[in-house]
Amino acid sequence: MSSLKQSISILFGGKPVKPNLNQISDESAKIYKEHGGKREKEFLAKIKEQKETTSKNNNWRKKRWTVLIFVNILFIISYVLDIQILEGALTGSRFVGFHFADLNSALQVMLAFKQVLINLLIGTVTVALVWWLFGGRTFCSWICPYHLLAEWAEMLHLKLKKKGLAKDIKFDRKTRTWLWIVFAIVAYATSYTVFETISPTGIISRALIYGPGLALIWVAFLLLFEIFFSKRAWCRYACPIGLTYGIVGATSPLKVEYSLENCYHDGVCRDVCMVPHVLEVTKKNRAINPIEYIGSDCTRCGRCVEVCPTHSLNFKFKGSNK
Repeated sequence: MSSLKQSISILFGGKPVKPNLNQISDESAKIYKEHGGKREKEFLAKIKEQKETTSKNNNWRKKRWTVLIFVNILFIISYVLDIQILEGALTGSRFVGFHFADLNSALQVMLAFKQVLINLLIGTVTVALVWWLFGGRTFCSWICPYHLLAEWAEMLHLKLKKKGLAKDIKFDRKTRTWLWIVFAIVAYATSYTVFETISPTGIISRALIYGPGLALIWVAFLLLFEIFFSKRAWCRYACPIGLTYGIVGATSPLKVEYSLENCYHDGVCRDVCMVPHVLEVTKKNRAINPIEYIGSDCTRCGRCVEVCPTHSLNFKFKGSNK
């Protein structure tokens, strides 16, 4: 299975495929062999000492939070001061005259009204090009306001779980794919954008700009469920927005590159990842080639990059040496 097919399969809820030993390239096999024995034990001991330090490296998180908060505040400022910088909300907006439309919302609208609206099409193409360039589910971690709240909820969840006050129930990741299909069919059949009424992304964006409403009760319920019962449940198992952006960003030139050379499979990256299934390749005997690229379900949050003690994960333009 090609890396792109594997990436799409995982995005739609498939399980990462563990390669047979005879599929692993000679270069990778040589690296795995060199990492064995006494050298590996010594290195893992060193990594254990470094974990506390690396886990506090939040450079990418600070950048993400800054961008996310700035974008959402810009919506508020534009509305309150009535200036035409960033008008509308995340579902549909106009930035200094350029139309932007959330891809999933645009799809819902076109299915519901059964026609292609020109301004909506223009906004969709613009957004598709932007998020194709950045790749993966970049929208989720860098723009979506619910993602930020869910990230804070995750911090609380982890503290409560240590005290035995929270659980982390796992669901089938294919549920998100089925919900994506169901919401599309319902929009077409009812001529109503049902998903938009329950999307926490749209609810929070509109509440920030135009004022709070009863729909925030639904958002609060989702956050409480994630805090006490299932970490990041909405983003991992339900939200079709992430699936849509993952499809668009699947062939992006910007990737998270994994280098096998210095990796000792300590698992620090998977511990902090919102979607740890995309980092299965970092486990021992999983990388077919010395250089692999993390799949399209990756949110490009940068957490794995900043905590890796051996710098085996980095943002790279595919094919570039920089």
